[in-house]
Amino acid sequence: QVQLVESGGGLVQAGGSLRLSCAASGRTLSSYTMGWFRQAPGKEREFVAGISWNGGSTYYADSVKGRFTISRDNAKNTVHLQMNSLKPEDTAVYSCAADSATALLRLVLTHRPWDYWGQGTQVTVSS
Repeated sequence: QVQLVESGGGLVQAGGSLRLSCAASGRTLSSYTMGWFRQAPGKEREFVAGISWNGGSTYYADSVKGRFTISRDNAKNTVHLQMNSLKPEDTAVYSCAADSATALLRLVLTHRPWDYWGQGTQVTVSS
């Protein structure tokens, strides 16, 4: 079992930045593909960003490409999402997820639920 806990959410003005963190316990994260998802009120959960087990590959939703950066520190069992140039439409609950599949792009494109999920952290961007 992997337990994931997100932090770093909050209220920020449009154009601002936030850095989300995801801390894992139970197992080392180095075996898992990691990702960030978000869900806005009244909308379905959507993929935001993903990173392969060794950090060698990343993948982003078009809506955040060039503004968000996902990274991981396997030694510290953490994953981060740096969010810059935030927009009101980025407002959502952001959750990190872990999956044992190693092919990042294939995992994202299958749209299946990932193995482990955190509870989420609220990000609110005011206009």
